Amino acid sequence: MRVALAQVSHETNTFSSELTDKAAFSLRSWVEGDELLARHRGVRDYIGGMIDEAERIGGIELLPTFGAITSPSGYIRAETWNEIKAKVVESIGRLGPIDAICLELHGAGVAENADDIEGDLLRALRNAFGQEIPIVATLDLHGNMTERMIDNATMLFCVKEYPHIDMYERGQDAIRHLDMMMKGRLDPRMALVRLPMVMPTTTTFHGPLKAVNERCAEWEARAGMVHCAAFHGFPYADTSAGCVSVLAIADGDWHLAMSAARDVADLIWGMRHSLLIDLPGAEEGLDIALGHDAEPVIVNETSDNPGAGAPGDGTGLLAAMIKRDAPRTCFVHMADAEVVAAAHKAGEGSTIAVALGGKADRLHGEPLSVEAKVVLNTRCRFVASSPMGKGGQRDLGLSTRLRIGNVDVVVTELKSQLLDDEMMKIHGMKMADYKVIAIKSSQHFRAFFEPVAARIVTVDTPGIATFKFERFDYKTATRYLFPLSAP
Repeated sequence: MRVALAQVSHETNTFSSELTDKAAFSLRSWVEGDELLARHRGVRDYIGGMIDEAERIGGIELLPTFGAITSPSGYIRAETWNEIKAKVVESIGRLGPIDAICLELHGAGVAENADDIEGDLLRALRNAFGQEIPIVATLDLHGNMTERMIDNATMLFCVKEYPHIDMYERGQDAIRHLDMMMKGRLDPRMALVRLPMVMPTTTTFHGPLKAVNERCAEWEARAGMVHCAAFHGFPYADTSAGCVSVLAIADGDWHLAMSAARDVADLIWGMRHSLLIDLPGAEEGLDIALGHDAEPVIVNETSDNPGAGAPGDGTGLLAAMIKRDAPRTCFVHMADAEVVAAAHKAGEGSTIAVALGGKADRLHGEPLSVEAKVVLNTRCRFVASSPMGKGGQRDLGLSTRLRIGNVDVVVTELKSQLLDDEMMKIHGMKMADYKVIAIKSSQHFRAFFEPVAARIVTVDTPGIATFKFERFDYKTATRYLFPLSAP
């Protein structure tokens, strides 16, 4: 079986002022041909799972075409989206006869000229290759699902955990069920239920959403069921598609799939009020962290999470830490290419006066005028050890470790949320050396840090990934959804 493989993944925060162009994709991944396989072979991610499952089954030839993925940010420029879509369609067309198409998508991508890039791409593939060819895809649970996606895909598989520790397994699912379908052992029927609500970016490791996954698992255990998953949606994409939804797939029985989707949707709707969380600000969060007896305490600044499209240079939490000047505290990390350049120019051991952070906009805080000792200069390149995407290559460009009073601060050229302690290691830092470790992330850090942290304190400072949705000026139908207006 000849299966075309492509990747298009972007989580778009429409409240970001940072437009996303080809250069932004090139910083992370803009690849063609065999390099798409090379980047993911042996990695615990979607395509890594697809590769391993195809080899396990045998008789499946994955034909890599084109891949584009970058960090969450603002709208994709129209010309960039047009080029990406054309490259996927044209590169698949050059393969000659194929039996199926397999994609890694996200589900919350928005371009200046397409408010649902996944649906737009799937429709383009249908138009190019016909209604009969199977098209399967993996999706992020923060996808804002649309009927256009359902209408133009054969099977869609949603990652179920947040942090996304099951990307690899969903890649396996896509290939395994495609193989079953091609062998006449599966007749997939998809059903989607969209709820009139948005929710904060909430973990599935415990709490209400753990119960949702347990209900999905109960449905999947029933005869005839293939897949059942809740899409949390992406509340920072202000489009008509933005909402929570539930997707189910059954073998030859749409009514069974719809029954599962409706049941899980009813469960989520019933718990909607319990999903709203009142988080402490920076000062209160530090009080909690510094007052905790055990260590280390992880303080995560969710509102400036680069993994949700925020700039990663917000100064709300760092300003409070510098003011406290508590010993054995660190911040890993800030994105500020100008400060990195100054540190590398000055050299290790020197003291520099810089304006740190706050360069993207004023919403995320003013730049901090600081004097900092340059402890170590390096390049922030490492292999991920987190259960989420383990084995993946990470490169955030040049970086520096600064000391501002008692606070160690890692600064990088490029933004990213912290997923494990590899960045600390390459900057000469050990978790055991710190009582408080401050980071920028919402939930993904939990995959690595939750088992080793004495406590986790989530703080919400001003930023475009805040849990306080009332701070946003929604323009689309999202403003009519719970909790913005619905009871």
